[in-house]
Amino acid sequence: MFENQFWLEKSLEQMSQNEWEAICDGCGKCCLNTFIDSEDEDEFTATDQLRDGEELIFTNIVCQYLDNNTCGCSEYENRQTLVPSCVKLTKENLDSIFFMPQSCSYRRLHEGRGLASWHPLNNGGSKELMHTLGISVKDKTVKDCDVALDDFDLYEADWPTRDCD
Repeated sequence: MFENQFWLEKSLEQMSQNEWEAICDGCGKCCLNTFIDSEDEDEFTATDQLRDGEELIFTNIVCQYLDNNTCGCSEYENRQTLVPSCVKLTKENLDSIFFMPQSCSYRRLHEGRGLASWHPLNNGGSKELMHTLGISVKDKTVKDCDVALDDFDLYEADWPTRDCD
């Protein structure tokens, strides 16, 4: 579909909607529940970046609509209605994607690191290498509807922070 390697010639801002969607590697990490651990929890307010004393903590808990086999959303078109806090990356909010893992293809391109060698666009559309290298959420998660909110801290995970190239 994208033989011309448009991602090497265009910035994210210049991409068509189809090109923008193709940049998503489909790893499913954006569906992971995260939280911010703050030294000053009494004065915590929403932010578009981490502040001093704050750390982004990943869990292996995913949205109930994530298909663990494909790492895709089973309700993609309705995701923001069903889950208002669902991540929707846009050209307009790229500067506030600190909460996305280092391996996120949008983040990689935004930071000038290029697409990873395991990205489906670099592998004939296949996600197999991404799964083999452990980049995706495949077979590593539990559904948020199966975990009590008070137990989320028991599901902390460091594997989402890894980026292998």
